[in-house]
Amino acid sequence: MIANETIEKAAYDVMTKAAIDIPEDYLNGIKGMVDMEKGDLSAFVLKAMIDNWEAATEDRRPMCADTGLPRYFIKVGNEAKFDGGFVGFERALRSATARATHDVPLRPNRVHPLWRHDHNNNVGLNAPEVEWSFEPDADWIDITTVHKGGLFGTDYRMLFPGDGIDGIKRFFLDTLIAFGKRGLACQPAIVGVGLGGSKDICMVLGKQAACLRPVGDKNPDPKVAELEDELKELGNNIGMGAMGFVGSSMCVDVHVECGFTHTGGMPMSVHTFCLSSRRATARIHADGSIEYRTDPKWFTPYMRRETIGWDSQEAASSKSA
Repeated sequence: MIANETIEKAAYDVMTKAAIDIPEDYLNGIKGMVDMEKGDLSAFVLKAMIDNWEAATEDRRPMCADTGLPRYFIKVGNEAKFDGGFVGFERALRSATARATHDVPLRPNRVHPLWRHDHNNNVGLNAPEVEWSFEPDADWIDITTVHKGGLFGTDYRMLFPGDGIDGIKRFFLDTLIAFGKRGLACQPAIVGVGLGGSKDICMVLGKQAACLRPVGDKNPDPKVAELEDELKELGNNIGMGAMGFVGSSMCVDVHVECGFTHTGGMPMSVHTFCLSSRRATARIHADGSIEYRTDPKWFTPYMRRETIGWDSQEAASSKSA
C-alpha cells in the first residue's frame, strides 16, 4: 500500500526538479541548434540560455524567474493500491504544491480571475490542475509535473476535412508567425499540435503533445511522424529564431497527437512549451520506492488504443508494431 506521505514526497521532489533542472533531451536539442542557427542574436540567446540553465542547476535556483503554472499529470497503474483514495491523493498533490512554492521557491502565480487575490502558494480554485490516466497490468504510480507558462503560446481553429494537410500547415504557420511577432512564445519551443477530438480534447491533446513527449520522440504512426518532420522544417524556416530575433530556431521539435473527431470537422490546436521546458516525473513502486526521470512516458500503447477493450495480446502487438 503506497502511503499518502510517499505520494506527497514524490510530488514535492518533482516540483523542485522541474523548476531547476532542464531535461536532458531538451538541453541536447538546444545545443544541437546553436551551430545551425543562422542569426547572430539568436545564437547568442541560445548560448546565454544554456549558461543560465547550468547556473540554475549549480546554484539550485529556478531556471526562469516566471516559474509558470505548476500542474500534474498522473498515471495510475490498474493494480496500484494507495492510502486515502483519490481524495487523499489530490490533497497530497495540493500540499506538495504549496510547500514547493514556499521552499524552491516558485513564484505564486495563481490568482482569482476576478478579485485577483491569492493564497501565496499556487493553490486555489481548480488549481493546480490534475489530469489522470490509467495503465493496465501495473501496480505503480507515475507523478509528472509540468510548469507551463499560462499567458500565451496557445491557439485553436476549427478546420474542415477539405482543408486537408495544407490547411493544417497554413494554420501552423499562421500561429507561429503570430506568436513570434507579438512575443507570445519563448522559442525555441517544443510545439505540440492536437488534431481531432472535441474542442476541449483537441486542446488537451496539443498541450500533452508539447509537454509530455521528449525531444526526438516520434509518433508511432509513420504518416503522423512524417507530418511532424514537415511542420518542424516549416517552423524553422519562417525567419524567426530564439526569443523572436531573426534566425532559424523556432521549433526544437514538433509533436502531433490525434483523436477521433466529428465527421464534419477537423479541430486543431497549437501549443508551445517555452524555452524553459520544465517537466519531471517520479514513479512510485508498490513497495514505496521512488525513481525519477524526465521522460513522462505518457503516451503508452494503451493511451493510443482504438479498440473497445484491452488485453495483454493487444499490448504485445502494439509494442511489436
